[in-house]
Amino acid sequence: MRIETFELERVQSLWENLVEINLTESGIHPYSLEELLEPEEIAELSRVRLGYGQTNGSIALRQAISRLYDGADIDNILVTNGSAEANFCASWSLLEAGDEVVMMLPNYMQIWGIARSFGVDVRPFHLRQRHRWVPDLDELRAAVTPNTKMIVVCNPNNPTGAVLDDEAMQEIVRVAAEVGAWLYCDEIYRGAELDGNEAPSFYGMYDKTVVTGGLSKAYALPGLRLGWLVGPEQMIADSWSCHDYTSIAASTLSNRVGELALGPELRPRILKRSRAQLRANLPVFRDWLAEQGDGFGFVPPEAAGIAFVSYPMKVNSTELVTRLRDEKGVLVIAGDCFGMDGHLRFGIGGEREALVEGLGRVGELLSEL
Repeated sequence: MRIETFELERVQSLWENLVEINLTESGIHPYSLEELLEPEEIAELSRVRLGYGQTNGSIALRQAISRLYDGADIDNILVTNGSAEANFCASWSLLEAGDEVVMMLPNYMQIWGIARSFGVDVRPFHLRQRHRWVPDLDELRAAVTPNTKMIVVCNPNNPTGAVLDDEAMQEIVRVAAEVGAWLYCDEIYRGAELDGNEAPSFYGMYDKTVVTGGLSKAYALPGLRLGWLVGPEQMIADSWSCHDYTSIAASTLSNRVGELALGPELRPRILKRSRAQLRANLPVFRDWLAEQGDGFGFVPPEAAGIAFVSYPMKVNSTELVTRLRDEKGVLVIAGDCFGMDGHLRFGIGGEREALVEGLGRVGELLSEL
């Protein structure tokens, strides 16, 4: 099996800790434990025995996760080391060589690369910027065949921040059900909606639906490396078997902090902070973009700490990002990483001062071009 390079993660891993200003982060400025928890809760963590814990996730954590999804219980939940492991275990358990996958683009391209490495035929259907990142459902219907094993979507979307409306969700479900395909939805940004109205989950809309979530984005806790799968009981059991061959278990401490973070008191406070950060930073980005002149295309995100922009210069996005890094000391993500050249993704969920300084440097290079 040959695995293609996951360009997005490789670029971030190589450079995010070396550049002066990192605008690649797609979540919210992360918490410290001191900011997140009460002193007595931190003291409790210091007494936790650092054993393996339950490999599919503690019962208390899976109960907390299950409350986020109507109709789910703990046997519908698998806890993983980040949503990346959830994506891998689900793909490994569901896909085989010769299968067909139809995947929304732009998107986080992990499943695209995993599936192709398994010998799966992966076909795109697109969100269209000219229609404010509404999915091209005609293209979806044309791409799906009776042999399609899985349809992959991301809602709220990475990198656009767009949120599917009810009509689009219902049609995607209908297309999947018509051919008996699995519907797999990355819902890692659910909870980071700027208007405060949490996007509905695909879970429960169709009996072959699997969703993934985690604490890295809306919850501003990426260092916990805590993700999860939600799906039919047998599919979750099969993915757990795959998990036994990968990391075996998420950390005991992460399980406990995750349980606290998803509790009825702390979860609303976390999401309120995240949305406030996004509402404060989005106008900064919009004002900066307006100063750059004509030719840029931008649909403001409805959710998530990201802004996806098309630009008018005749230069490849990877080349442009490389110049920004080398000449201006600021890192952003190339549209190439999402199958969308001619675009850039900016992280707008971080600290305001870094955002302002980083955008200023990007503007300098754009004016030179």
